[in-house]
Amino acid sequence: MRLSRRQILLGAIAGTLVPRPALAKKPIQTLRPAPVAVQWPGHNREMPGLLGFNGSIPGPELRFRQGDQLDVRLENGLQDGALVHWHGVRAPNRMDGVSILTQEVVPPGAHYDYSFALPDAGTFWYHSHYLSYEQVGRGLFGPLIVEERDPPNVDHDITAMLADFRTTSDGMFDTDFGVMDDFSRKGRMGDLLRVFLSQKTVRQGDRVRLRLVNAAIDRVFRLDLDGIDGSVVALDGMPLESPTQLQHLIMAPAQRVDIIGFATSEITFNLTEGNTRNPIASIALSGKNPAPDRSPVTALPMHGLSEPGQITQTLELLMRGGEGDRNHGGFGTWAFNGVSGLPNKPFGQFRQGETARIVLLNPTGFAHGIHLHGHHFREISENGTFGPLRDTLLVASGETREIVCAFDNPGRWLFHCHMLSHSADGMATWIDVS
Repeated sequence: MRLSRRQILLGAIAGTLVPRPALAKKPIQTLRPAPVAVQWPGHNREMPGLLGFNGSIPGPELRFRQGDQLDVRLENGLQDGALVHWHGVRAPNRMDGVSILTQEVVPPGAHYDYSFALPDAGTFWYHSHYLSYEQVGRGLFGPLIVEERDPPNVDHDITAMLADFRTTSDGMFDTDFGVMDDFSRKGRMGDLLRVFLSQKTVRQGDRVRLRLVNAAIDRVFRLDLDGIDGSVVALDGMPLESPTQLQHLIMAPAQRVDIIGFATSEITFNLTEGNTRNPIASIALSGKNPAPDRSPVTALPMHGLSEPGQITQTLELLMRGGEGDRNHGGFGTWAFNGVSGLPNKPFGQFRQGETARIVLLNPTGFAHGIHLHGHHFREISENGTFGPLRDTLLVASGETREIVCAFDNPGRWLFHCHMLSHSADGMATWIDVS
């Protein structure tokens, strides 16, 4: 297995249709990462250099019911190490899939069994967490859907995974993941944008649940959806107390948005940049629903997560680095509180059930999507009220944001920027909940 500078930084303490859903029941469902050569619409030849789970990008949709047991065997078909992280799932620490902090890297040809109960319904996803900047960028990701015990009444439940891939001048996949400008600026931006849809047609008037997942390693997707009259019902897998009217969406890498609404016309995903709107995918109409359900969209069942209690600690996370800001004390391009990569001592130590406030300061010239493993948190607004539960928060250049979290899941948890180029070159730390 390769030992790169990016790996050292993180180990310093010691479109196309999604494949049909596979209900994961015993015997164990298998995920096998391995090289794949895909041929996508608009390209007349296969593109080597990509990786996929079970022979596809994205990997198979794993679909469960709330309270089910996830039993998945990772069989490593790569010539490098492998791990799987279950993003947004409140899994036991030993099942989180992070090298050094939670488990050993699975070597080529070996396997590892992940097994835990799924406490929350919601839209989650799985992805590589070993050399994840490169492995996710090559295609090692897939959707993980946990249905409610009593799911909302919809005609279609559609997953949409957003990603981008960089190609060379001759249209092949760009395998150069060492471009320094990618690490020091806003990341590796691909020119080939994909929205992987689990279904590509609906009828006019159908009631549709859209589950959007940003699986890109660095791109912030700014989207307008045409053809659906709906409401946002969940963010990052956590239900909103009250649905909000669907408007312009800004999705940092790893964030998810659940929408329930009615198809009024072809549903179009429009990428917005300034005043331009470019369609990047669509769900076509295949007729008209003769008896559409026009009842109001109501809130999904809330989860039993611990609410914040009395705040006993306030910590500051200072982001530094990138182009024009190299003097930060760390040895990578980026640093948290003057340290690049995982420090020997945790950023924060908490007793199980303790509530803490974390101030996120971003004086850098670039946005960062800050992700906390094993927990969800709430943003504290300027008037002191708490926002919706999230596991990833986009902090723009020059912004200071505050979050509050009830640390109720014991273990050593990664806390990092999910712009994976930034994380790979220093923007990562960890917390300890005992």
